[in-house]
Amino acid sequence: MLINWTVGIRMAQLLDGAGKLGWVLLKSVLRFVFMFLNNCVAIPSYCLYLLLLQPLRLWDSSTFWHIEGIMFKWLLAMVASWGWVAGYTVTEWGDDVRHISEEEAMVIVNHQSTGDVCTLMMCLQDKGTVVRKMMWLMDHVFKYTNFGLVSLIHGDFFIRQGKAHRDKQLVYLKDHLDKCYYSRDRKWIVLFPEGGFLRKRRETSQLFAKKNSLPHLTHVTLPRLGATHLILKTLSTPLENGSVGSETGTANQTGNKRKGLQWVIDVTIAYPKARPMDIQTWIFGYRPPTVTHVHYRMYPIKEVPLEMEPLTDWLYQRFVEKEDLLTHFYDTGSFPPPEGQKEAVSRQMTLDPVWLCVIQSFAFASGYLWYNILQYLYCCLF
Repeated sequence: MLINWTVGIRMAQLLDGAGKLGWVLLKSVLRFVFMFLNNCVAIPSYCLYLLLLQPLRLWDSSTFWHIEGIMFKWLLAMVASWGWVAGYTVTEWGDDVRHISEEEAMVIVNHQSTGDVCTLMMCLQDKGTVVRKMMWLMDHVFKYTNFGLVSLIHGDFFIRQGKAHRDKQLVYLKDHLDKCYYSRDRKWIVLFPEGGFLRKRRETSQLFAKKNSLPHLTHVTLPRLGATHLILKTLSTPLENGSVGSETGTANQTGNKRKGLQWVIDVTIAYPKARPMDIQTWIFGYRPPTVTHVHYRMYPIKEVPLEMEPLTDWLYQRFVEKEDLLTHFYDTGSFPPPEGQKEAVSRQMTLDPVWLCVIQSFAFASGYLWYNILQYLYCCLF
């Protein structure tokens, strides 16, 4: 009798586990189908709208890029919504960067996985015009993803890693900044100075650090200087003390003088238990609801050295600080309080579900509209 009762409980547990697994698989399939359809309507609609607006680009390019930026922000919000509905949220720590959203800034971020980009797409949504006026520096492999065409149109830069490509890539980056940054009214430029994922670069970075008597880092790697140095030189003006100023003397298309870079924003992304979120998780949603933690620290551009040697020391110090921040987070579950304060204060980043529904509805309505237009044109021509 006792054996039968035990077997019955075990069978019930197995059936319950199988049911939960089946529900997770069903949700993953449904999420994938929705995101596939979302991409099929949103990205072609974005491209077709901009194709239709090409005469406006010739007549009034500032208005054209303003409209493009709005649609670009909507696309990034759709990506953010994929994680949002699965319970993948963001808690923010450190400086509040919202009040400098209209000022020019270089954003340096630690890089652990493909989910870092998705996290930034989410947490920057409520930072004013930042998303529609930002430029991304990403690995060239992202060019071949579903979002690659959108990034190319928006004016993001895809950089190829490796010593064989380093010098040429910096030349291409300089040319890209000259052509696209000011002409498209960009304000924030986002890059990952480590040049690759943590798991891929950690061992090499630690060997380099040991050989050159540099700090041993576990949660981040030593950053590369090329792109950071070039961006500072291109978008800022050197002062006599070797730092950079906030007056470039560069004018935008309306003739207004640009102030140039005014801030460096150091962003540190931390995942619970040091388990990075990747793009597959965002798509399929198989991980339980997770809170990603993002820490901000702002540095006025005048505090940033421009010459290579002092800039190297300054940037290395930022990543040593990131190491300390992440060590504290993994030990305690929170970031340490700012200097002079007893307790760190966090902020829950939120998205408006009504707004997300509106832009998703607009994407599917646009897809339906363009499908009918193209079908009508096809019937007329053939």
